[in-house]
Amino acid sequence: MNTTDMKIPSNRVSDIRRYCHAQLRDLYPAGEVEAMTRMLFEAFLGWNLTQLMLHGEDTINQSDLLKFHWAVEDLKRYRPIQHIIGYVDLCDCRINVSPDALIPRPETEEIIHRVIDYGKELCNTIAANGSVPRILDLCSGSGCMAIALAHALPQAKVTAVELSDKALSLARQNAEQNKVDIEFIQADILDTASTINLLRATAAEKFCIIVSNPPYIAESESAMMQRNVTDYEPEMALYVPDSDPLLFYRAIARLADEMMLREGFVALEINERFGNETAALFSEHGYSSQLQKDFRDKDRMLICRHR
Repeated sequence: MNTTDMKIPSNRVSDIRRYCHAQLRDLYPAGEVEAMTRMLFEAFLGWNLTQLMLHGEDTINQSDLLKFHWAVEDLKRYRPIQHIIGYVDLCDCRINVSPDALIPRPETEEIIHRVIDYGKELCNTIAANGSVPRILDLCSGSGCMAIALAHALPQAKVTAVELSDKALSLARQNAEQNKVDIEFIQADILDTASTINLLRATAAEKFCIIVSNPPYIAESESAMMQRNVTDYEPEMALYVPDSDPLLFYRAIARLADEMMLREGFVALEINERFGNETAALFSEHGYSSQLQKDFRDKDRMLICRHR
């Protein structure tokens, strides 16, 4: 496409910002449009908010202007902003994203922070006793939880389990980029016995922390979801049958029964609709469960410990 065909009125920063808002305001909430615009300036020009405010009357080159044009066109097709810029920053790590794995969400970052808060003392105690604290991430996807925990708890050995070839490849790239050592295992956690055998073959010790953000959206809920999710993210990482919405949590509970230390804990991202049911499931396995709300005041996290 010739740059003269673009609709952006000029290459002045203030005009580009106005153009982004004008093109997207009918598709996204105003606050989200502003956040996405800032993300584009950071990704394309390396500018933070202060620089963006100071350089409103500056102009940018035609090559960068073209990037903004195509980004806005993609956003009008509901392509996720994270796919456009190619990454998500969370917990001091940069996670590359693609359509092969779920985009890390703020809710997942909340869980990571809480696991770090709860797990730091536990990991230190295990390390002080001469053992290596071990962390297990199930349904790892992009590897964001495993990588962030390995970064924040360097005394721990982190293992990540994922079924998808493409997601595993992305997770390995992310681990290398963030300079953390993750043990990746390809397995289907619904085949619990096989997964347990694989973990036992590679882990000399049981795990003190098990985390997971498994598929948990009931298939009937897909009609209520936004197009930037349904059109661009992998279905196998999103949906569970309406007839069995706790499918993955039962597998996780069985894995925890076999692979978690008595003093350890499980931290899960959950469907707010099934918070009490998920807690009850883990109660049946002998765990005391604590539902926790996310920043939107929705039941989104479940912390489970042995009674």
